[in-house]
This record gives sequence, C-alpha cells and structure tokens, in this order.
Amino acid sequence: MTGINQIRTIQDLEAATYGQGVLGGSNLLKAYGTGAGYSTGLHSDSSAGAFTPNALYNLVYGQKVWSMLNREINAFAMLPKKPWSSSGWRVMIERAIGGSGDTLDITSNTNSQALTDGLIGGVAENASFTSAANAAFSPIAPVYDTLFCSPKTIAHQFEISELAAAMAKIDDGIGDIMAAYREEVGVTHAEMMNHMLLTPLESHSSGSNTLVTGIDNNLTSLYKVVSNKAELLDSDAGNLLAGDITNAGYDKLRILYGKDRNVAANSWMDAYVDFGSYAGARRPLTLNMLNTALRELQIRGASPKVILTGYDTIQALGELLQSQERYMGRTEVMPTVNGIKGVKGREVGFKVATYHDIPIIPCKEMGSTGSGAGLSDIFILDTDHLHFATLKPTEYFETGIDSGDPFSVDGLRNKGMYRTIGEVVCTFVKAQGKITNLS
Repeated sequence: MTGINQIRTIQDLEAATYGQGVLGGSNLLKAYGTGAGYSTGLHSDSSAGAFTPNALYNLVYGQKVWSMLNREINAFAMLPKKPWSSSGWRVMIERAIGGSGDTLDITSNTNSQALTDGLIGGVAENASFTSAANAAFSPIAPVYDTLFCSPKTIAHQFEISELAAAMAKIDDGIGDIMAAYREEVGVTHAEMMNHMLLTPLESHSSGSNTLVTGIDNNLTSLYKVVSNKAELLDSDAGNLLAGDITNAGYDKLRILYGKDRNVAANSWMDAYVDFGSYAGARRPLTLNMLNTALRELQIRGASPKVILTGYDTIQALGELLQSQERYMGRTEVMPTVNGIKGVKGREVGFKVATYHDIPIIPCKEMGSTGSGAGLSDIFILDTDHLHFATLKPTEYFETGIDSGDPFSVDGLRNKGMYRTIGEVVCTFVKAQGKITNLS
C-alpha cells in the first residue's frame, strides 16, 4: 500500500486516498462520520406530495430525470493534476550573466554591471581568481526569489429527509433520491471549480474598491494568474477594475503567490496579455494577434501546450483561416490527471481543432473581457508550468439515519458532502498568455 512518504505522483495520492481497489482504486465513498449543520425539512404535503426544494418525489411524474443543462467541465479537466509537494518554491528571476529580460543582456545584471563581451567567460592562460566585479574571472551568481500559496478547500453538501427518501421509493418517484443527488451534486462540485478557474477579474470586484466577500476562498482564477500590471492598471470608466487596482481593497487581487504586481521590481510576475486598451473599442480578432502572442511567449521561454477559448472565438478563427484558404488541423485530446494527452488512433477523448499544432479547447464558461458584447477571451497556456496541486483529491462523505447515526446530523435525515483540497499553481507566470477585448 502506498504510504504517505511514498507519494510522488497523483496516482500515488489517489491510491493512498481511495485504496487499491478495482480499476486501480475507485472507492470514492468514505466511511461516514459526525457532522453538524442546519435543519431544514425537505418533505412537504403542501403541493400534492412534492417536497422542496426539488420535486424528485411526485405522485404524477415518472422516475427518470434528464438534465437539460450544458455542464461540460473543460478548464479544470485541462489542468494537469499533481500531488501537493510544498507550499512554497524558489524561482530564478535573473541569470548569473545576462540580466532578467526575455533576451540576453550582459550589461544588466544586478551583481555585474557594465560587462563587455570580453568579460563573459573567456579567460587567459593560467588566469588567477579574483573577487573584483566586472573582472575576467570574477564570481557570478543567479538571483532567486520565493513564491508561496495555501491550499483551498472546496466543499458542497446536501441533505434529504428520511420521509422524502422513503416515499420516493414507494410512489411514482425517482427512486433512490440520495443516489440522484449524489450524482448531480458531484457534477456541480466539478462545475463550480471550473467556474472558479474562469472567474473574470471584474467579477472579483464588489464595485466599491473591494473584493467580493469570500472570493479569496475560491481556487485562484486563471484570469488572475494570467495577468500583468499594465492590464490591472488600465482604466475603463467602470469596466474591469477602472484603474483602481492600487486601492488597498484590491490587495488580494494584486498579490499573486506573495508578490505584488504593482511593484516595479516584480515585473517577472507579469504574464503576456494583449488587451489593447479597455478604455477603447474592442478589436477584431486577427491571426497576427495569435501569431504575435505565440512568438512573444516562445521568446520568454514558454512552450505553449493548449489554447483555451469559447466556441464563438473558435468559429471566428475558423472563418479567418478559411478566408485565406488555410485550415485548422484536428487532433484527439483527452483531459486526464496528467493534463492534455494526445491519444491518436484511440476511440477515447474528443476531437479538437489545432493552431500551429496546439490544441484549442472550447469552454462554455470562458469570459469576454471588455466593454459591451464581444468574442470570448483566449488563453495560451504552458501546462508544463501550470497545474492543480492536489492536497486531497475529491472525496464523498455520507452520514445520517440510514447510516445508523441520526444524531450526527441532528435530525431524521441523511447528508452527503463532496470535498476537494488543492490550489492552482503556476511556477512560470511569464510563460502564460492571454488575448482579450475582442470583437
């Protein structure tokens, strides 16, 4: 059995959490335990036997419940999942020689200013060591900084009264209401985490230079990770954050992994963002925007692995390529615990378009930053440096009267709960890109 000190991969963590059962361990249901909560009855005879809040037990309607909602989970499924290894990490922010820019600059180092091309490593025969700066054989050293984050707990609970559960099995109801709720709340649990990942910057604001209460308890949004100082400071008369990001009420939005983006020395925390000007009109999507973003990210040292956007933007991109007699390629992609994985020749996953061999993943939750209506934003992500750090994978807990423990729920009812603990971690922010304000 995998021990706590033997966890190296997400598979090890899952085995330790769920056990080594059938199919590699799929025992999601954990033993029931104690729990406290509010007491609200879910069965009522006030409306022909239906109970609130949902008419899953009813004397008229049949058993099967069909979901008519689009509940695809894309952004969260796209992120690689890794076990939580530490709450902090070091990043190199300056070369030993060459500065901190995207390209080499031998004159810009903190500890070795005004170097020349004759002092970058070539030494004379039998050269002596020296401690003098800017000498032919002086010591050099890279510059490091530290980042950190804390795991977030995401949980959703539900409850069913004993009477409602019993009657649904007798009359023309849904049958096992707990099973129905267990399935649907499980999907909601994943859907809400996906929504957290795609919460726009403007949705973080309460409109009074403060953040929405409790939003900092959510998973860190990709919109916050893939941002920069210029975008946060851009003023747009009420849209986005109206240039008030310097307000103390926005400190938790400004600060990412312990570093304030409003500080000039932290420019290495700036992602690539092409937003034009939020104060101006939206810009039409062009191929040059995409090509420039890809080129700039590669100059920064990134290797983009996935493009995440909405269905409308994918259609617009297809029309652009078709008008120039070009075609987007197609490939098969499957979101797994290890992120995007090609599965050519297998009847699994789903087919997606590609641009420069980078998969384009559609997501219905993708926002559209800018004034008025427009196309969905575009994320260009290097998932080698972006993942969901998992402290505790999703687990389901259940207790109540059917488990022989009505006292733990303080009533004649059953309760269930899904819980996931982790956080979005980006170890190379400059390798991530975003294009917004599109028409």
